[in-house]
Amino acid sequence: MKRDLDVLIVGGGSFGTALAVLLCETGKSLEMWVRRKDLAEEINTKHTNSLYAKGHTLPEGVRATTDLAEVVKRTPAILMAVPSKSFREVSRAVGDTIQGDQILVHTTKGFEIETFKRMSTILREETCTLKTGVFAGPNLAGEIMARHPAGATVASHYDEVIEVIQALFKESGLIRVYGGHDVVGTEVGSAFKNIIALAAGMSDGMGFGDNTKSLLITRGLSEMARVGVCMGADVFTFGGLTGVGDLMCTCASSLSRNHQVGSRLAKGETLDEILESMTQVAEGVPTTKAVKRYADSVGLDLPIVTAVHRLLFEGWKVEDALVQLMHLPIGDELASLRYR
Repeated sequence: MKRDLDVLIVGGGSFGTALAVLLCETGKSLEMWVRRKDLAEEINTKHTNSLYAKGHTLPEGVRATTDLAEVVKRTPAILMAVPSKSFREVSRAVGDTIQGDQILVHTTKGFEIETFKRMSTILREETCTLKTGVFAGPNLAGEIMARHPAGATVASHYDEVIEVIQALFKESGLIRVYGGHDVVGTEVGSAFKNIIALAAGMSDGMGFGDNTKSLLITRGLSEMARVGVCMGADVFTFGGLTGVGDLMCTCASSLSRNHQVGSRLAKGETLDEILESMTQVAEGVPTTKAVKRYADSVGLDLPIVTAVHRLLFEGWKVEDALVQLMHLPIGDELASLRYR
């Protein structure tokens, strides 16, 4: 089959839709794969995505399909924008059709809970292609749809992957896509920041100010780096867009789903009530469970992760967790990272 598309976006959520709009506006030929026939029909006939991009009209060039096998054959590059909980299932379906010369890059910010595997690892396990990578950064979908400038990083072990993805977005005046080779650090940073965003939301929900949030963000960055370095990441990656950049964005913005969850928890709602009311995934919740399990298995001390885990899954109150965090022993700020 002729490859008549420039790119396929797998997933019809808020970020997948935002990427489709950006790419369509640069003249790229693309399709989106979505699960539901009614959503595909809405996108193709009404040019809207009322569940994930409410209030926005999509360009007519944004087309959707439910036939994954057919559309995978038609493109040289694929962007995977699906939640972590369904990532392996969808990757396996892509793997049934994809060829080794196709490029496969994901945008998923999370880990597989049961295995603590990164998404790029799953891509290698479920598909034949080696040309994989991760696209991440401070990219709130709502702001992208509102045409606010943004930046991102595409990380891969292969220069070809970086070059192809950068070329896709080159003509966009709204997003700058930088390249990098630290896949581990990029994936860890983009997933871990959601845990800290939960904590920052709790801080805001309790009415605390920027001093408190700055403390959480900087100590959260230290915990992020500890996990990343333990997994083989370059510590300097966490000073970039997928570390500090994504932390600043997700911890400060009320558009962040994870920030929203934290804020609502601090105001007395239960986790079940909050998640039931949401139409989109707050990746920080499963990520907290995955990171806590990993930290325990390798002996990492992560006080903020532990506090958020207790709040989400162990019945602790926000006030109790705050007291515990503020009374932890104090040492050298960067001791756990030095000499790594």
